[in-house]
This record gives sequence, structure tokens and C-alpha cells, in this order.
Amino acid sequence: MNGAAIRAVRSFNRTVAEELGILGDRFLGRRRPPGESRLLWEIGPGGADLKSLRNRLGLDSGYVTRMIQSLERQGLVRVRVGPTDRRIRRATLTPRGRAERAVLDRRSDAVADRILGSLPDKQRAALVAAMTEVDRLLRVSLVVFAVESPRSADATFCIDQYFKELDQRFDNGFDPAASLSAAHAELTPPAGLLIIARLHGEPVGCGALRFHGKAPAELKRMWLAKSVRGLGLGSRLLAELERRARTAGARIVRLETNRALSEAIALYRRSGYVEVPRFSDENYAHHWFEKKLG
Repeated sequence: MNGAAIRAVRSFNRTVAEELGILGDRFLGRRRPPGESRLLWEIGPGGADLKSLRNRLGLDSGYVTRMIQSLERQGLVRVRVGPTDRRIRRATLTPRGRAERAVLDRRSDAVADRILGSLPDKQRAALVAAMTEVDRLLRVSLVVFAVESPRSADATFCIDQYFKELDQRFDNGFDPAASLSAAHAELTPPAGLLIIARLHGEPVGCGALRFHGKAPAELKRMWLAKSVRGLGLGSRLLAELERRARTAGARIVRLETNRALSEAIALYRRSGYVEVPRFSDENYAHHWFEKKLG
């Protein structure tokens, strides 16, 4: 990675840490470190189970447990086991915890108001626009890809959402049984693979490949949740699938798609895919694309 870019990121991180007052153990003037205050905010009015908190914040189990115990001692949080599954532990805010969270919200608003109020209108608008873009790009950087079984709960969720969207967008709906096969066995190594994209531990997308030795690999089941569209994540997922195809020995990737999926068609064309004559009997396809892998 470029050295100047690394230095710019580190400088930005130092400035933000100093400006937001997260260097000490009294974040926003309260008697607790930033991690505990963030945990109060994440638990929120509705509560949250500890596993989801760990995933969302990217923290290890022991660290989250210690912070929760500290908040319990302060009378801000209550932890109970799940009514149907005792392995699930759920944290909720006590009345005192809700009041403290409200204080943190007011003080956070005050910090933001102070930062913006110190600047003239033009610089204020530029800062808000820059922060919005940084937030967008950082969210993209937090998305992680993993190959996993198409039988997993997250894989089932993603593929179900994919089918539902196709049914809504295709002119005459979508019936998976009338489409070309992409069964579990076909998306399991070595026959193929399925990639799940996650943000804060939650599934937000998927993409799959079917392998045929040195013959072209097939791209299947590419879907992204609406909440993460427009962030450039489609290009990242497509590049990861192409990398996996190259590793498996494929020199060409092929796909077919429906004319209703205009965003996907635009992505494929931007990514170097060229339209080719029909090469499959997919009932729902209007376009056939392929790309030679470098």
C-alpha cells in the first residue's frame, strides 16, 4: 500500500481521536471509557444479545463480558438468559442506563454542534460532505467475505432474499424450479462455492460459482441487500468471485441475466464483461456475458 496513503489515514485517525476526546477514560465527560459508552448506545432501548454485540463491534467475547459486567456494577445494564435458549444472553438498559444513554446522546450532539459551529458555512458544508463520504467508504471496508456451506442459515437467508427480489422484478415473476440448477452440492467445493458478505456480522450479500475444470466457470446467485447498494460493494464481490475462479483454474467466467436487472448489467459491463451469443437454456435470461480472466 502507498506510504503517503497510510500516513494520511493515520493522521486522520489521530485528529479524530483528539477532536472527539476518546484518548482518556472519561469519554464525553462521563466516568467511563469510550468502549462502555459505545456499548450503552449499541444496546439501545430495545436491548441486544451479547453475541450480536460482539459481531457488530468486532470485539472478542472476554472483552465484551468485562464491559458488560462493569456496566452492571454501575446499575446501567441488566443481563438475562433467553427464555427459550439459555445459551443466549440478552442485555437491556435499566432506567438509569436509559437516562445515561440520553445524556450521552445530548453530549454527542453538543460535540458535533461545536465542531460544525466553529467553521464558516462553506467549510461546514465541505466537512459534512467529506464525513458522509468517509462513513460510506469505511462501511464498505468493514464488509468481509467468507466461503461457507450453501446450507447455512445465512446462506439460506441470502438466497431466499435473492429469489424474492427476482420474483418482484421479473415481468412474470420467478420460479426457482424453472431456472437452471444451482443446487447445494453444485455450490460446495470442489464443484463450486458460495461466498457470503457480512457487515457487523450480519449477512448483506452473496455470490456463487460453479466450476467445470478448465471450461468457463459460471457465476450464480449474486445478490446484495438494498442497505449496502451504491457503496461499490458489487464490484468488490464480483472481483472476489473472479479471484476464486482463477484459483480454481478457470480462465473465463460466464453468466446469464435478466433484462430487468439493469444495475447488474451495468456492473458487468463496467467490470469488463462482454455480451456473447446465448450459451445456456436459462428461461429467465435475456443477456449472456463472459469475461476472460487475466
